[in-house]
Amino acid sequence: MSTETPPADPAAAPDPGGPDGAGDPQSAQTSLATRAARNLATTTKSAPQMQGISSRWLLRNLPWVEARGGSYRVNRRLTLAVGRGRIGFVQNGADDVRIIPETLREIPVLHGFEDEALLAELASRFTVREFQPGEMIVEEGAPIEEVYVVAHGRLNRLGTGHYGGTGVLGTVADGDHLGDEAVLTSDPLWLNSFQATTPGTLMVLPWASFQELYDRSPGLREQISSHLDAARKSTDRHGQASVDISAGHAGETVLPNTFVDYELAPREYELSLTQTVLRIHSRVADLYNDPMNQTEEQLRLTIEAIREREEWELVNNREFGLLHNAAYEQRINTWSGPPTPDDLDDLLSMRRGTQFFLAHPKAIAAFFRECNKRGVYPDGTEVGGHRLPAWRGVPIFPCGKIPISPGQTSSIMALRTGEDNEGVIGLHQTGIPDEYRPGLNVRFMGIDEKAVISYLVTAYYSAAILVPDAIGILENVDIAGEHG
Repeated sequence: MSTETPPADPAAAPDPGGPDGAGDPQSAQTSLATRAARNLATTTKSAPQMQGISSRWLLRNLPWVEARGGSYRVNRRLTLAVGRGRIGFVQNGADDVRIIPETLREIPVLHGFEDEALLAELASRFTVREFQPGEMIVEEGAPIEEVYVVAHGRLNRLGTGHYGGTGVLGTVADGDHLGDEAVLTSDPLWLNSFQATTPGTLMVLPWASFQELYDRSPGLREQISSHLDAARKSTDRHGQASVDISAGHAGETVLPNTFVDYELAPREYELSLTQTVLRIHSRVADLYNDPMNQTEEQLRLTIEAIREREEWELVNNREFGLLHNAAYEQRINTWSGPPTPDDLDDLLSMRRGTQFFLAHPKAIAAFFRECNKRGVYPDGTEVGGHRLPAWRGVPIFPCGKIPISPGQTSSIMALRTGEDNEGVIGLHQTGIPDEYRPGLNVRFMGIDEKAVISYLVTAYYSAAILVPDAIGILENVDIAGEHG
């Protein structure tokens, strides 16, 4: 039996001169260990990164106007025609749908009506009726015997053309109302047919029930009389009080006298704000500022978050946000659900000089799916060095702040901007105390007993729509359509 010792495995032998100084305890370290060397090295590093910073195209493209005094008044010509607003609902179950009485004022004939008790009684007289796809709700030429409010669903408005064919003239959807025009005529007839394209719910008021309420309510009779008087006044195609002008005459014709009337109570937009308190410990601010200033980096990321919220407010705020303040007559529904080239053409046709679309990235993807189905391949356009999708030469900017409903629907906005262009403008005020960026200031608030430094960071902003057709919205855009 051999007693020879096997040779040692070289791979298992300790390295006496290894980089970490590990080795035979009897061997002296001959070079600086890695762990020690890193204490003197400066690591190559990035500035603090932040997920959620978007391109913020709306903030970039809005012309910003000074709002001295913290507010901005939009003066307009007097408008006599009242727009058709949307009626609101409360749903306590599938079969318990009720109209919010105050929203009945969105019907032109009830605009400005102050008797809330009568509005509540009128709302209580509506009953629920379900409809199915393909169902004809009313026929053209039939007498108007009921008033309808669409609680949910979509109807096509059908009309007879010059050559006898029946075509789709438009759509009505949630909150729209039909039949209230009967108050303007003695023998009211439906001028169009309405056919359901989806399942849905109608709120129905028999005309006889409204007539009974009208007969016993002096206030309602006075309201309708005032509405009829306004309807008889001369207006232009935009619903504004007419300006009498003579043209094409010859000889010594007596020229008309006229003036341009203004709204007596123009809307004023007050600057809104987004604020936060930035807190930094003095030890961090004093000792850890090389190679990057901790206060500056904290402030940079805070301002990014504030600007993101600012754009969200400009889109979604109920007081001044573009989605909620666009005029109802400037809102249309898609023809079939997904956003098609026809839908964007309709949106373009509603105003002069549309400068850009604004849509959620998923809505843009849905639009290009529809283009692909039709074999249409729109060209892009160059904006500030960025290649962007476009339709008819109008760029389509992505905006993730536009909401997507639980039913996978969204909206697409079309805007004309600029004060000189009677468009949409952003509002801010520059030159404010401790201004850090235009319309944003950073104010030192002091150091507390825990040595924490506080800064108040505030951004002031708002948006104004100068005339109704400055912005249009394509609503109920289905972004979850089948891929074709």
